[in-house]
Amino acid sequence: MKLTAAILALVAALVIPAQAQEQRRLPESREEIKLSFAAVVHHVTPAVVNIYASRTERRQRNPLFDDPFFRQFFGDRGGPRERVQRSLGSGVIVGSDGLVVTNNHVVEGMTEVRVALADKREFEAKILLKDQRADMAVLKIGDGSEKFPTLDFADSDAVQVGDLVLAVGNPFGVGQTVTSGIVSALARTQIGVDDYQSFIQTDAAINPGNSGGALVDLDGKLVGINTAIFSQSGGSVGIGFAIPSNMVRVVLSSARSGAKSVVRPWFGASLQTVTPELAEGLGLKAPTGVLVASVAPDSPAAKAGVEQGDLVIAVDGRPVDGVEGFNYRFATRPVGGQAEVTLSRGGAERKVRVELSRAPEVPARDARLLRSDSPFQGATVGNLSPALADEMSLDQALRGVVVMEIADGSIAQQLGFQKADIVRAVNDGKVGDVRDLVRISSSRPRVWKVTIERDGHTITSVFGG
Repeated sequence: MKLTAAILALVAALVIPAQAQEQRRLPESREEIKLSFAAVVHHVTPAVVNIYASRTERRQRNPLFDDPFFRQFFGDRGGPRERVQRSLGSGVIVGSDGLVVTNNHVVEGMTEVRVALADKREFEAKILLKDQRADMAVLKIGDGSEKFPTLDFADSDAVQVGDLVLAVGNPFGVGQTVTSGIVSALARTQIGVDDYQSFIQTDAAINPGNSGGALVDLDGKLVGINTAIFSQSGGSVGIGFAIPSNMVRVVLSSARSGAKSVVRPWFGASLQTVTPELAEGLGLKAPTGVLVASVAPDSPAAKAGVEQGDLVIAVDGRPVDGVEGFNYRFATRPVGGQAEVTLSRGGAERKVRVELSRAPEVPARDARLLRSDSPFQGATVGNLSPALADEMSLDQALRGVVVMEIADGSIAQQLGFQKADIVRAVNDGKVGDVRDLVRISSSRPRVWKVTIERDGHTITSVFGG
């Protein structure tokens, strides 16, 4: 009963007229007890959409069925067949001109995307931008002549544990559904969904199909984009995670500018999370902040005076706890200004101003998909630069040719190559850039001796030609 009374008091304080919000109190009448979320839901739901994505895969014909002997028994059942793969999710209209945000994993690899509005209208959507690192995508619907309902952004940094929130989406494809709960935790990391982990945790029921949907406060403003759940059964157990709205703003801003990728500021240092053991070795009272492991020359961090061994404890006055927390705080700052970074060095605190500039892409990545008959067939490789190293979460000082992607079922995948492998040498010949590897992979040696660097370790393998 005490918990129920506390919740009712919080609801009353948030939805009664503004002049009475200064002091929260228990409900004093039956009318106040009957307060509902209906007004908020009525405002929010027109801007929350259902997303249906698909792609058609064509299976290869089995060559056995080219033989007349087999065809007389099986006919043409071995011919090429098409299989449609589908994805279901939710999204939020954030631009009256038809801009929609959703999760990248909802549309990743899909060739057709349709958006269904709450009023049952459907639109074909164009994917403007996909950001795998934040698990975000921006879509465009309509031809610009129609004004769509939208949601305004809340400041996710102002959200507190205990705040009431609503989750709106399309769970299990049953149609638009609204659930309520509270913010149960902030700055959750180690979820394994993206590179900028500082999730809002909520106990509002989130299920498959809710991905990309809205998490809103009781002002009807967007607090976050629902993206993941913790569950052993596949259904909601009261632990859901949302990407904070301030990260969504960064992705949306890049899409509005016409960029094909998200522009984020570059710090230029390799960081290490402070563990309890490391904290004890450093003489710290608690394992907080992040340790600077190395600083890239001429980087913003180096120019600001950040040194190896410094402990970064805050960005613009907001504490950071772990590498993921720092990445989120720094990545949500706009390029072009400065950030105040608080350091601890030798037990003394100091503040430095770090320029918020994008990482240079020198040398140019020159990304290429290797198709020749070699161990690298099916690998997309590029020249490492500060920009590409930052994008792939690699040491900023690394240079060489890096594996950016590997096609499913390719020779490179079958031989065990992995994304982020750095190709150092082939048949004892140094690989300096992409052109070197393209030239070498086009040769036809009897034996391939390949040396790569993976997670700081050098690995040499020999393959038959």
